[in-house]
Amino acid sequence: MHHMQGQTPPRAPGLMARMRDTIRVHHYSRRTGSAYEGWVRRFIIFHGKRHPMQMGELEIAAFLTSLAVRGRVAPSTQNQALAALLFFYGKVLHVELPRVHDVVRARPRRRLPTVLTRDEVRQVLGLMPGTPGLMATLLYGAGLRLMECARLRVKDLDFSRRSLIVRAGKGDKDRVSLLPAAAEDPLRRQLETVRAMHDSDVQRGAGWVELPDALARKYPNAGRSWGWQWVFPATRFYVDRQTGQRRRHHLHESVLQRSFHEAVLRAGIARPASPHTLRHSFATHLLEDGYDIRTVQELLGHADVSTTMIYTHIVNRGYGAVRSPLDRLGGTLP
Repeated sequence: MHHMQGQTPPRAPGLMARMRDTIRVHHYSRRTGSAYEGWVRRFIIFHGKRHPMQMGELEIAAFLTSLAVRGRVAPSTQNQALAALLFFYGKVLHVELPRVHDVVRARPRRRLPTVLTRDEVRQVLGLMPGTPGLMATLLYGAGLRLMECARLRVKDLDFSRRSLIVRAGKGDKDRVSLLPAAAEDPLRRQLETVRAMHDSDVQRGAGWVELPDALARKYPNAGRSWGWQWVFPATRFYVDRQTGQRRRHHLHESVLQRSFHEAVLRAGIARPASPHTLRHSFATHLLEDGYDIRTVQELLGHADVSTTMIYTHIVNRGYGAVRSPLDRLGGTLP
């Protein structure tokens, strides 16, 4: 096809732009999307910036082997890199690859999660004031992941049933968890504050929040409705480029991370702990209280019970209930 003189043919969108669009079409989370993009970039740079269409299984195998041998990455990291490259070739470039062979697999590392005792949890939560403290209370009280808590919306809290809904959690799954009785009053007070802020925002021509793509198209005004507001909104507005709406994002997760790390230091806890440690502690303490593993699995949203089984190794059963022969000798050591 000939182009008129003086006109340049329209450029095909770049590979990364195509990758971004495809990720959006397949409803992957923004974080997974940026992780996948990162792996594709690393793969291309690893092979001297050759065009991906000139490469295939051999080059993918070489890259994954290098990650395991030189990078010494965890198996889950290597698996994510492979998933990213298979997505890129299959969905973006429409190149079907046979199975990738001859990959040196990353060595599995069995790590038990850090768990805080009940007294340590009480101490840490007591040292976390304000909104970060309330968010940390939910991480421990409902077993939420950090981003699941940050993304809670007003309509996800059900005080009458004492439950909360985690929407589009890890793996794009919804689940129901419990709303701890001790968190009810602080949450109601939080909602009163947010309601007043939202009403004031609406009067000033703002009051919008980001909605899932399809919903925003179907119900253009839902982004301003009370039910869709964040339970933990940010303190500032931003202007959305596409719509021109003045929106609030949810509170950035780093606010909670910083507050938690300061509390752990002040409590004098020497073990490495992060906000996710509260979720590990929730699961372990439930098992210690005698709840069955299937219940804990559902509350945590694990697809496979084997993931939940890791907590049984920490609970004071099994090895914890075995008496050492040293203790049977009687008396004390010199």
